[in-house]
Formats: sequence, C-alpha cells, structure tokens
Amino acid sequence: MARDRAVTTLTLDSPANRNALSAVLVGELADALTRCGKDGDVRAIVLTHTGNTFCAGADLRDPPHPEALVGLLRQIVELRKPVLARVTGHVRAGGLGLLGACDIAAASTDATFAFTEVRIGVAPAVISLPLLPRTDPRALARYYLTGERFDAAEAVRTGLLTVTGDDVDEVLAPLLDGLRRASPQGLAETKELLTAKVLETFDRDAAELTALSARLFSSAQAREGMTAFLERRDPAWVV
Repeated sequence: MARDRAVTTLTLDSPANRNALSAVLVGELADALTRCGKDGDVRAIVLTHTGNTFCAGADLRDPPHPEALVGLLRQIVELRKPVLARVTGHVRAGGLGLLGACDIAAASTDATFAFTEVRIGVAPAVISLPLLPRTDPRALARYYLTGERFDAAEAVRTGLLTVTGDDVDEVLAPLLDGLRRASPQGLAETKELLTAKVLETFDRDAAELTALSARLFSSAQAREGMTAFLERRDPAWVV
C-alpha cells in the first residue's frame, strides 16, 4: 500500500500464482479496502499489480468461497471513494470481475483479456454481478461463450475498460488530477448515483449466482477442466 497526494495504491503481489484470487488474497484485499474506506485522507484508490498479469482469475488450488468473492466485488462498488484499476498485463476470468467492479479501468495497449470459465467447465457467474450492468451485452455473449482473447481497444469498445494508452500512467494522470480536485462529498454522492443499478443487480441476483458458482465448481466437468488446466492439456470434451 502506497499513498501519493490522497490517492492510495493497492498492489496485487502474488507472482507465484499470477495474482490469482486465492482465499488469502481476497481476504487481504478486502481488509485493505476497509482501511481505505475509513481513512479520511484517502480520496481515491488505485488497484494495480506486479508482474505481467493483473489477475489470472480464481486460484484453482485455493479458490475463495463464492460468497467471499461476491463480498469483495460489492465492497468495491459500495465503497464511497472511487476505485480505479491500473492494468499493464493480462486479465483472465475472475480478474475481469475486479475491472467491472471498479469505477474507472485503464490499461496499457498490450494488455489482453479473456473470460476463460467455459473452457474449464464453469460459467462467469459471480463476476457477472458488476459486468452485466456495465458492459455491452453482445460483446459479453461472444466472449463469455467462446473464451477467446481480446485486446485493450476491444475492451474499451465493450465498456470493460474506460481508457487505454501506450503508457497507462500518462492516461491515468489527468483522471487522478480530476479526482484530487473533487470534494470527498461530491465523489461519494456521485459514485452512489453511478452504482445504484449495479447494486440492484447484487441485491437481486447475488444469492442465485453464488449458488450457481458453487454448484459448477463442484461438478465432474469442472474437476476435469481444472485438472486439465493444471496439467496443461486439453480437457476431454475438446473436439
């Protein structure tokens, strides 16, 4: 955690698993966000990463409980301070849920994205809570169903990203300047306006999608898909 002129940066730093969302990482990030939310000197939060991967999705060896992931995503959405994603690498599966929960998401032009859940026998269930209200539905249909990779320009077009550029820090600089010029009350109340529809989705669908995620991850096809992924082979259903 680092701070510069009222902006706190939280860095995902778990290189051994490419910043995958383990139970431990989800808990640590939730705790850090709680501290930022209570700190009157924090105007905004930037969520970034070490290494060439922002987040590889759920940690298949130590996955978080679906309810814990729902809680983290909702915490980002509900936090009365803007949360910005700063991406300079790859984002997969559950990591895209973090981007969807953030108020602003910026990435370098060499970043890549993919919803890979279908390729291991599950669905992007929980992460749909922030993504469905904010992202182009036709694009989600394509990328949810195919698992194919897409680039930063396409991520901007679909609404997954706010902006992209060769130097992500140059892109973020005027945005952070704007936040520093804004009043804390103005930011908090404006964010509440912007996230109302997203939180309605959480209220309506969180329990159902949490149950779906738990059911799918315990299924035979998911066990085969996760085993194949860890063994770096095609799962049995590939034709």
